[in-house]
Amino acid sequence: MIYESQRQKLEVVQISCQNEVNDVCIARDINSSAGTLYTLIILKNHELVKKLLVVMESTKPVQTDRFIDSFSYKGNFILVFPYREERPISRFYMGESYPLTKCEDICINTLITCIDSRLPWSILYLILTQGQMHLAADDSVYLGFQIDFSNFDESMGEKDCTRECARLLLSLLECKSSQKAISYQLLQKKTENDSYQKFTELYRDVRITAVSKERKGIKAVIYNIFVRNKDVLFAILIRVSVVLAVIALVAFITQIIFGDIVWLSIFFNHFKKIGTESLLK
Repeated sequence: MIYESQRQKLEVVQISCQNEVNDVCIARDINSSAGTLYTLIILKNHELVKKLLVVMESTKPVQTDRFIDSFSYKGNFILVFPYREERPISRFYMGESYPLTKCEDICINTLITCIDSRLPWSILYLILTQGQMHLAADDSVYLGFQIDFSNFDESMGEKDCTRECARLLLSLLECKSSQKAISYQLLQKKTENDSYQKFTELYRDVRITAVSKERKGIKAVIYNIFVRNKDVLFAILIRVSVVLAVIALVAFITQIIFGDIVWLSIFFNHFKKIGTESLLK
């Protein structure tokens, strides 16, 4: 099968999926000697195409390394995306064996890829919800485009994409929850409250809470120890406060009854005499 546009003549070399709404194929440009592969999404549902065209008109996606072209061919609407080897994060992310800094770096790379995609939100939403985020060997993150458009919703916006991305990042950091990672704790709290509206908010939180790779000064070390163990330290402070409050109450009652804090004389009167010599002279 060949799909031909004004710029390319694309020959299908592999069919990845087929359904009533769209097909996904891997194709090669016959007119190019480079043998570059592309991902083609062939949309067959005319109502869906109309919705997609409205979305694309409003966002005007430009040709980038994440979106190549779109054109009509023999009654179908074709989206052309770059093709890269499939390395889904769900399979290639080994968070248990990674240090926290690496996990947070991958989270930041994921965010940067989403922010820089310049795709309509409704398409990015499908990518995020269908596991089309891929992890390269150098820990960079890239988009995959083998997308099923059956659940396409033109109303999806930045908030919806940010919410899904936050859930993905939370799943990546979950293996570090026992380390009391600040980034994980903050994302968990805000995700539960559905707080994120924009990618910039999510990026800011991950960036400022990520563990620094630079050598930390003594103040930073002490601060991080305090943050990681704040619950334990708070419990200790509560117990110490209770003990001090009890001591103060006993001292107050003793003062009222005896006119003096009798039990303190153990510490003071003990030193009024040394041998036969009085210290009061």
